[in-house]
Amino acid sequence: MGSITIKDIAKALNISISTVSRALRDSYDINAQTKQMVVEYAEKMNYRPNPIALSLKENKSRSLGVIVPEIANTFFSQAINGIEEVAYERGYHVVIFQSHESQEREISNIQHLFARKVDGLLISLSGSNKDISHLDEYRKNNFPIVYFDRVPETPDAHKVVVDNFEGAFKATEYLIQKGKKDIALIISPPTLSITQERTAGYKSALEKYNIPVREELIRHCSFQKDEAEQAIKALLEEQEPDAFFMGSDRLALNCYEAFKKWSNRRDIPLVGFTNLGIAHLLEPHLNTIVQPALDIGRKSAEILLDVIENKRRGKGFEKVTLGTELNFRS
Repeated sequence: MGSITIKDIAKALNISISTVSRALRDSYDINAQTKQMVVEYAEKMNYRPNPIALSLKENKSRSLGVIVPEIANTFFSQAINGIEEVAYERGYHVVIFQSHESQEREISNIQHLFARKVDGLLISLSGSNKDISHLDEYRKNNFPIVYFDRVPETPDAHKVVVDNFEGAFKATEYLIQKGKKDIALIISPPTLSITQERTAGYKSALEKYNIPVREELIRHCSFQKDEAEQAIKALLEEQEPDAFFMGSDRLALNCYEAFKKWSNRRDIPLVGFTNLGIAHLLEPHLNTIVQPALDIGRKSAEILLDVIENKRRGKGFEKVTLGTELNFRS
């Protein structure tokens, strides 16, 4: 038996095709009894809308584009799970691309998604450049975009982030309260919003306890493994820090591995801004500041879909800030 259509339902129930269509869309001008009759019959016959026909009729693909720097990153994989969860619940599919920290690839990804006629875009910016002029033409044409985690400075954009300042402040304060004063910060490129906010939180905690900020203890790294190793090795040899704070998800594991390679000390505490699921298994301990990645993905998708479905009329641009969870071991 082939797939049942709206025409088949209309014939079986002896009503018009337009009535069936409006009943399935929960239109206000169809009475409750007719809606119930149509919905129950559709469910009984396992009716499924034709996505191609719907996209042609509504001028929508019912798909969302997602661009992240790297899917293998624990934070981004969890965020994508949240995005897909909400998208599926609301009848949308998700198309995922990786920028691999390249703005050139990010631009190519956006162009490809736009050509595929996705209904909107969720994006976490690459680390190579904070310039978002390549997105201006889409924004000016009211193409729905929501930024998450790594966001632009412009106020006229929807954004979903965590409180990076507070998370970094509490991590640094924790180390200070452990008696540490020479705290090394290894952080992502300075072009990123998360870098600026987490560095500010680190410095603010030092200032609160009247500890001088030593710029030589702050190292900016790309996400290449060898850069993290070089930073750790240089700090251990030249500065002798008494604690390490790794300020991004991917850097945390690279730095941890380098620390184990170049130091046999177990009295130096390590803190990572990371959602790494196996942190509790590591020895020496890796204390973590955990982001609510799943909730970030969910909220980003909810805002984007509300924009697409015109459920945010009269509302301005929204910035949602979520808290972090401090997971400190001994």
